[in-house]
Amino acid sequence: MKEKILIVDDQYGIRVLLNEVFQKEGYQTFQAASGFQALDILEKHSPDLVLLDMKIPGMDGIEILKRMKVVNPDIRVIIMTAYGELDMIQEAKDLGALTHFPKPFDIDDLRQAVKKYLPIKSN
Repeated sequence: MKEKILIVDDQYGIRVLLNEVFQKEGYQTFQAASGFQALDILEKHSPDLVLLDMKIPGMDGIEILKRMKVVNPDIRVIIMTAYGELDMIQEAKDLGALTHFPKPFDIDDLRQAVKKYLPIKSN
């Protein structure tokens, strides 16, 4: 059983990039372009880790994170933000986000963080 990562970002290019990188690393990936899609995937597939963009039209990252924690209080979340919004980053961490990456992020740094928080178990 592969570890599952949910990638939540309204930018198609970022979703595709992260999807490709983490599939090559051996994870099963899911993509969501909105908070509603993310919550739907969370309920159906129970991902082990979520890569969550903070700036998503409709439902922002904080709201998505709050709702995810209701569904699964133990969900592991790494947030990504293009803005140096310290208040939002702090609020996300207060809600249980593991860490954050400013965009544009270094893909190798993000890969290392995912490996740290979601090591692949050998079957």
